[in-house]
Amino acid sequence: MSEPNVSSTPWRAEVIQDFARSELFQRTFQEGMDLVEETAGYLDGSGRQASKLLSRNAALAYAAESMRLTTRLMQVASWLLVQRAVREGDMPPSAACEDRYRLAAVDVCLANGVAEGLPKELVTLLDRSERLYERVRHLDKRMYVEGEADEAPHPVLSQHDRLKTAFGN
Repeated sequence: MSEPNVSSTPWRAEVIQDFARSELFQRTFQEGMDLVEETAGYLDGSGRQASKLLSRNAALAYAAESMRLTTRLMQVASWLLVQRAVREGDMPPSAACEDRYRLAAVDVCLANGVAEGLPKELVTLLDRSERLYERVRHLDKRMYVEGEADEAPHPVLSQHDRLKTAFGN
C-alpha cells in the first residue's frame, strides 16, 4: 500500500493541521472521550445489571449491540487520538492519511436496527455514538478522501485560504 502523496496537495496537510487546531476538533475530541468514559461506566455498572434482567433474545441483542457500541467508540477514539497527535506535532499530517489511521469497520459500526427490549440507557448510548461516528466519518471523508483525485482544493477551502491571506492569519 502506498502512502498518499500529500506533498502534491499541500492544502490537504494544511487542512488536517487546521482542523486539529480548531475549536471543532477540541469539542469533538472532548465529546468522544466523554462518551467513551460514560459508556464504559454504563457497561461495567448499571448496564451489566440491566442485561441480567433481559429475556434470552434481548440479552443476545444486548451483547451484540454493546459490542457494536464499543467498536464504534474505539474507532472514533482512535481517529481523534491521531488528530490530536497531529495537533501536538507528534505525527505529520501525511502519516494521518494512511489507511491504518482512518476510520474502519463501517459495516459493523453502521449496521441497521436496534432490537426491541433493550435498556433505554443502552439505546441512548447507541444513538449518541452513531451520531458521533457519522460526524467523524464526515470529517474523515472531507479531510482525507474527497479531493484525492482532484488537483485543486475544495472551493470552500480556497475561499478560506483567501480570507486567511487577506487578514494576515
